[in-house]
Amino acid sequence: MRGFLLAVWIGSVFFATSAGAVNRTESAVKKRNVAAADTSVVASAQQQAPAGPSGAAADSRPVPPETLSVLSEETGVTSGAVPVVTKELSVSKPDSMQGKTHAPADSMEMAVDSMSGDSTVKKGFFHRFYNYFKSANVDKTLTKKFDFSIIGGPHYSSDIKLGLGLVAAGLYRVDRKDLSIPPSNISLFGDITTTGFWLLGVRGNTLFKGAKYRLDFTTYFFSFPSAFWGIGYDKGMYGTPGSYKRMQSQVKVDFFFRLVPKFYLGPSVSFNYIKGKDFSDISLLNGENTQYTNTSIGVILMYDSRDVIYNASRGIYARLDQRFYPSFFGNKGAFTQTELIFDAYHKLWKGAVMAYDFYAQLGTGSVPWTMLARLGGSYRMRGYYEGRYRDRQMVEVQAELRQHIYNRHGVAVWVGAGNVFPTFGEFNPAHTLPNYGVGYRWEFKNKVNVRFDYGFGKGENSFLFSINEAF
Repeated sequence: MRGFLLAVWIGSVFFATSAGAVNRTESAVKKRNVAAADTSVVASAQQQAPAGPSGAAADSRPVPPETLSVLSEETGVTSGAVPVVTKELSVSKPDSMQGKTHAPADSMEMAVDSMSGDSTVKKGFFHRFYNYFKSANVDKTLTKKFDFSIIGGPHYSSDIKLGLGLVAAGLYRVDRKDLSIPPSNISLFGDITTTGFWLLGVRGNTLFKGAKYRLDFTTYFFSFPSAFWGIGYDKGMYGTPGSYKRMQSQVKVDFFFRLVPKFYLGPSVSFNYIKGKDFSDISLLNGENTQYTNTSIGVILMYDSRDVIYNASRGIYARLDQRFYPSFFGNKGAFTQTELIFDAYHKLWKGAVMAYDFYAQLGTGSVPWTMLARLGGSYRMRGYYEGRYRDRQMVEVQAELRQHIYNRHGVAVWVGAGNVFPTFGEFNPAHTLPNYGVGYRWEFKNKVNVRFDYGFGKGENSFLFSINEAF
């Protein structure tokens, strides 16, 4: 699940497209200036020519070239105004020019129009492509019911090899008159690679009118040729990994009622189906089944004062999520899971945001290997192989500095630490794993960043690509 979309690809497409659009625009303007100059020469000749039978020179005033304009991205049309001769150029010919044939004015108009048409055809696609990304980060939720953009391309990572990924983002407002409520968002993601990995998912949140209710949702399906070290810190640190194919489907829905401003309470349901097959070393499961279906019901208490849910610059986000997996829901053995999140954000200097994250996942009862807390991934402890370290309990912390650089570009640096352990009585500080990394941010849509992260862990590192900030 750690697809890495090459920054080189984005950069080359973005800058090559920009350069192509500029070159084509300059070429079109040069052609228009040549046409205008030719027309001006003819008009000048007309003004110097002898008067016609009526004693007045013919009226021929060329229209100056207009500024190249691009229509709105909704129309998908690119056009540029060109100078045309508005009246036929009928010039009295001096004696020295008698007998020579001159092209009629309408032929000149056809030539200029033809030149304009060719230029428009050549630059039309590139202008639409360039302006699509150029204006993608403009907030259109006040004028459009649904503001949707898409990006994709090839990627490579050490575990899933070469692939083709697709990421899309949409912003919308349930109540477009209330600007005090940030836009709701939805993200779609898909991927396929040469190793047989495939992924399709969607996640997002909806803020209802007056922010009295809120809906968060996540669903995904994937098949992943994966590695499995076993359970516990020692297995992950010193063990030899086996291989297997992991197939997983997850649906999770949370609905919140606002108790008082910024405080929410609500129910949550989730469904997980995980199947492992083709194990190279089945003994690593310690006799557990290769597949499990787990369904839960829970309750969530949440405080959220963030200015923007998916890219906060100030505020606090605190969440206590208590889930129950009873056996009468079809679970093989009853167990519970508690999830605790505490995030804080504040501005430091111009363009800089400091973000802090504390996360804990605690399990009790008959927790199957498929539902154990897994350290690593694209949100926390970035750089570690997700699932290499897994156990009933996990605690993680991280701090990240996010700095806007120029226009839509920014960078991030972070440090963090994490620990997995079976029970609190067996917690060992010496088993704490370090984490740090750097990242690049590009504002794909308004306040929605595409991020490229390179994370470092103890004895491993990796590239990561995702949409929205890690926390």
